[in-house]
Amino acid sequence: MEADAGSGYPLTMTFASIAALKHSPTIAKQWITKITAAQYDGDDKPHHEKAGVTIGMAMTEKQGGSDVRANTTFAEPISKAGNGEAYRIVGHKWFCSAPMSDGFLVLAQTESGFSCFLMPRWTPDGDKNYFQIQRLKNKLGNKSNASSEIQFRGAFAWLIGDEGRGVRTIIDMVSLTRFDCMVSSSALMRSALSHALNFTSQREAFGKKLIEQPLMRNVLADLALESEAALALSMRVAHALDNQNDESEKQFTRIVTAIGKYWICKRAPHFIYEAMESIVGIGYVEDNFLPRLYREAPVNAIWEGSGNVQCLDFLKVMLKEPEVIESLLKELKKQKGRYGKYDQFIDQMLQLLAAAENIEFRLRIIVDHLAKAITAATLLKYGEAQVAEAYCEEKLFQNGESIGTFSSDKWTDYIIQRAKF
Repeated sequence: MEADAGSGYPLTMTFASIAALKHSPTIAKQWITKITAAQYDGDDKPHHEKAGVTIGMAMTEKQGGSDVRANTTFAEPISKAGNGEAYRIVGHKWFCSAPMSDGFLVLAQTESGFSCFLMPRWTPDGDKNYFQIQRLKNKLGNKSNASSEIQFRGAFAWLIGDEGRGVRTIIDMVSLTRFDCMVSSSALMRSALSHALNFTSQREAFGKKLIEQPLMRNVLADLALESEAALALSMRVAHALDNQNDESEKQFTRIVTAIGKYWICKRAPHFIYEAMESIVGIGYVEDNFLPRLYREAPVNAIWEGSGNVQCLDFLKVMLKEPEVIESLLKELKKQKGRYGKYDQFIDQMLQLLAAAENIEFRLRIIVDHLAKAITAATLLKYGEAQVAEAYCEEKLFQNGESIGTFSSDKWTDYIIQRAKF
């Protein structure tokens, strides 16, 4: 959970690409065995000569980030059009992650519309493919994962899925990559918490260990609760992803990957800052590990669709797939009757959903409420009773915007002790 974050993107994209490649059985047969191999082969040679391969992604263009339909990169068939057939791609990608990979999922326009392709680093003839890495990006964080700007000069690629169905081809993959953003942010939060607990358990101030000071205990308990809640929500989504044959779990995945990705990835940077502050000046110098975590945290909120994109995805589901929302609300309502604040919060959330006026402007308010409601319901159903009670009592209707604003020390000892292990 606390491994270097730079390894996360290549692993995630490689695994998630399977969902897209399955839309082209002939290509899937050639690539998936190597994608799922337990052997890494870092040599720069054709994929068919390697025991294992990795997959990157090149989708973002200068004029089109989340609005991928604005992309101008164009693909045309070499001999004939169709799923699994060979195409030539011309264009530019402003962001290509993991450019050292053996293949890349690329989005490009065709005569029939927006389409998905697999572009190998080497062509089937054994030649280097015609794409040029123009420069590596100088990013705020995520330094150990290379990102680049690339130019396609008639690059060879196979069509994945049908022409004009690019979004549908990658939609299942997006659920997996959004899920990874949740897990990654949860891991960053847990790592920051571990550093904070370790430091405050040893540092003395005003005659006591920092961890024994009442105000610091409030902060640490709040951080610990937030960390456990983020991981619980991530694992709830993992359970849904593992049970896609269950229609209710499939519907849960459709909506909560967007909500969870939005919520957890936005919580992580401020969480890590608070952990940094608990370590005081030592946490701010580069000799400490927390500055790296702090720089790393924002990328998950940006990658795979910014916060607004996640909210708009929720709105799309709300308007076009109301049965998905009904299924989610049914699950949330099952946990009513145990804590008054949870019941009150669910009723408030239902009122927000029912108010249709100016709904797009209010989307973040709605999604914030849904994220907390889903987290609380997850803890109530699967978590420890004291943790669930603390979350319902302290997080649903917070006493302040800052971390460390618990109104009671009733749960503090239990939550901090639990987080140490």
